[in-house]
Order: sequence, then structure tokens, then C-alpha cells
Amino acid sequence: MPDSLTLTLTTRPGHLRRTGEALAHATSADAWRGALEVRAADATVAPAVRVGIAAAVTLVAGGLLGQPALAGIAALGALTAAFARHEPYPRLAAKLAVVAGSLVSFVVLGAVAGVAGLTTGWQIVLLSSAAGLASLVLGAFRITGPGAVIFVFAAMAAVGYSHTAADLTAVTLAVMAGALVGWVAALTPAAFVPMGAARLATARALAAVARLGEPGPGDPAAARGALAHAREVVAVSARGEHGVAHAHDLTALLADADLAVERWLIDGDTDPLHQVAVHEQELRKVKRHISTSRRFDAPELPLVEGVLATGARRLRARGLLVNGARIAAASALAGWVAAAAGLGHPLWASLGAIAAMQGLTFSHTAQRAIARLLGNVGGAVIAALLIAAAPNYWQAVVVIVALQVVAELLVVRNYALTSLAVTPMALLMVGLGTPVTPDIAVDRVLDTLVGAVVGVVVAAVTLRRPVDSPTAD
Repeated sequence: MPDSLTLTLTTRPGHLRRTGEALAHATSADAWRGALEVRAADATVAPAVRVGIAAAVTLVAGGLLGQPALAGIAALGALTAAFARHEPYPRLAAKLAVVAGSLVSFVVLGAVAGVAGLTTGWQIVLLSSAAGLASLVLGAFRITGPGAVIFVFAAMAAVGYSHTAADLTAVTLAVMAGALVGWVAALTPAAFVPMGAARLATARALAAVARLGEPGPGDPAAARGALAHAREVVAVSARGEHGVAHAHDLTALLADADLAVERWLIDGDTDPLHQVAVHEQELRKVKRHISTSRRFDAPELPLVEGVLATGARRLRARGLLVNGARIAAASALAGWVAAAAGLGHPLWASLGAIAAMQGLTFSHTAQRAIARLLGNVGGAVIAALLIAAAPNYWQAVVVIVALQVVAELLVVRNYALTSLAVTPMALLMVGLGTPVTPDIAVDRVLDTLVGAVVGVVVAAVTLRRPVDSPTAD
């Protein structure tokens, strides 16, 4: 048996080689192509509009109350609506409650840091540690969306605003109000189309099945995965007599689709695939009742464990704990490097590192870093022009809401384009609380560059798997 020294000598070169290969991949043409790829997306308008409405409500209310700075913090709370899109509504309610609680906790943490007068160095330590914890929570509860970046940004806003205990109370109430508005905005469709998420998941599954009949090699594993996901969403969505009846209709369609896939695998018959696919467009219609036909009785709905119980158990998952620690370390390192370099907003560098490391794989991390940097450069130019125009509060609100909606429309298509909208929106929101000049856009780009580079380097150094393997389980 090799002794521990032999293991160390053989393992270290392998790790160094993997790190070098990862860094080479981060600068490769493939990484840049991935960062610039604009992906197809569906069902993006309604979620984007809901987030825009939530932001508008908080900003208008804050303006009418004469509290522009608190309005900005409330608007960050309203971004609760940007998380967990297309989840079944019972599950969405629980996940957004976790998001809202996290946002409030981060704002309170930031306010306490502001009142205590913590130095920038200690702020970096505190918020980076919290970012790692937030990444763990979001991963454990499988909450998709903007990620821990929003929480840290909200905490930064609270740090800048809070100097007294009264300020702490004010920002806490503001973010709580905003989070409530976001929660309500996201869940309002449940009153009109309670099975909307189930129908969308079923429509997407039928589309995946239909693609098996297109020219080229089919992907039955992807189709079956979509069908399994749809069954789960249908089961979670079924509430009340009408919901259960509708759920049985949908599960019957999914059963038909399963049989169609079986037929295709056995004899290559594509007719059953097309027969189930005709229901897709009907399922995508925004109305309470739809018409579907079914040839077989629906199977029993699967039992699905509650999201809170599942998430609480996953909080102990080693992969998620390690990933949270990696994100905390990258955030802290980026902030310290930016501070040592004399940059004006070191925590923005921390944000850049956190955003990059939210990638599902190292390849995704590299692409996010490139996309964030490119988007921030273009967004900084837009921001500088907008700030130079010196908009008043209400003009800034209109632009912020418009940019928020655009960002939500683009977020599943391309992260660089999303950052192009998010950057001027974020800098205008900063300007709601304190006067800013166009020079702030330069700081944003430099801090983002530091954060992106540090995030990629830390991700590469801590890589234990191939670049296309998940970084956390």
C-alpha cells in the first residue's frame, strides 16, 4: 500500500494539473462562446412583469412618503418576486418565505454593521461569511434566481443608510414591506390560474417528447426527466376539488407521453409523439379552464415531500457546505484585494466573485465571470450617461423599473445582456440614497474585474471535478 507521503505526491500534481486546465478553459474560445450564447426561453414575460410591478409599488410608495433611500431598500426586498419562478404555488410560497426571511436578515445584519461603525475590512468578513451561508441555504432549498448577490447588495445598502438604532428599525421595516410586496406579487396568479405552473411543466414535457420525432438523434433521458419533473409539479400543485381533477387530466397526458416515448424507443414510431404534442399550445394558454382529452385513466399522483423538510435535511450536505465555504472565501478575498488596490467600493468586488461562483459547474462559473464583466462594461457606459443626465426621483424610478423588467426578460437567455440592464439599474438605485457622479461607473467596472478574476481563480484552485461537473450536490 502506498504511504501517505506517496499519496500526497501523486495527488498534488493531479490537482495542480486540473487547476491549470480549468484556468486555461476560463480563457478559451469555448468559454467566451458560452458567455455570449443567447439561449431560447419561454414563459418569461409574466414573471418579469410581476417583478417590475413589485419594484414599482415600493418605489412609488417610498417616493410619496418622501423616503427615497428607504424606497430603494424596499425595492430590493421586492426582488423576492425574482426567485423560484415557475415553481408550483404551494412550494413557491414556502421558498419565497425563505428568500424574504434571508433578505430581512441580511438587511438587519448590514444595518447592525453600519450602526456599529465596522471598518470596510470587517464588513467584507461579515458579509462574505453571510454570503456563504446564504448560498448554502439557497442550494439546500433548491431556490433558483439571482442568488446571494441580491442579499449582499441589500446588506450593503443597509450599511450605508444606518447610523443609529432608529435607522436600523427603518431599514428593517422597509425591507419587510418590500419583501411582502414581492411575495404577494409572485403568488397573485395562484388566485386566477392555480394550476399554471403544472400546466407549464406539462407543456414543456410534451415539447421535450415531441423533439424526439425531429430529425437528428433524440434524447429520451431528457424527455423522461421532463416528464418526471412535470409529474412532481402537478402533484404539488393539486389543491381543492378542481385542482385535483385538473391534476388527473395532466397526469393522464403525461402517461400518454410516457407510452409514446416507449413506442418510439421500441419501433421508432413518431405518430404517438405528435399526438401528445398537440396539447402543448392549449396548456400554455392563460385561462383558468382548458380543454384536454385523455385516452387512459390517470395514475395516482406521486407523494412529494415538503420543501421545508427536504431543504432542512440538505443543509447538512457536504457538497453544499463546501460550496458555501468556497463562495465565502472568494468573496472575502476579492473584497480585500479591491481594498488593498484602493478601489472605492471593495464590496462590489465581493459581489462579482459571488455572482461568478453561483455557476453550476466550473465552465458555467467562467462563462458567468466573462458575461458579468462584459455586461458591466456596457452597463457602466449606460449608467454614466443616465447619471450625467441628472434625472429626478420619479424619472429615475421609471428607468429603474424598466431596466428591472428588461433584466428579468433576459436573465434566462444571456447573463451578459442581463448585466447590461442590471448595472445601470443598480447604480441608479445607489443614487436614490446618496448623490452619485458618473465616475461611480468606472469603480463598478474595476471592482467587477477584480471580483470576476478572483472568483474564477478560487473556483479553479478548489476544483475537485471536471470542468463540466456540478460544483455542489
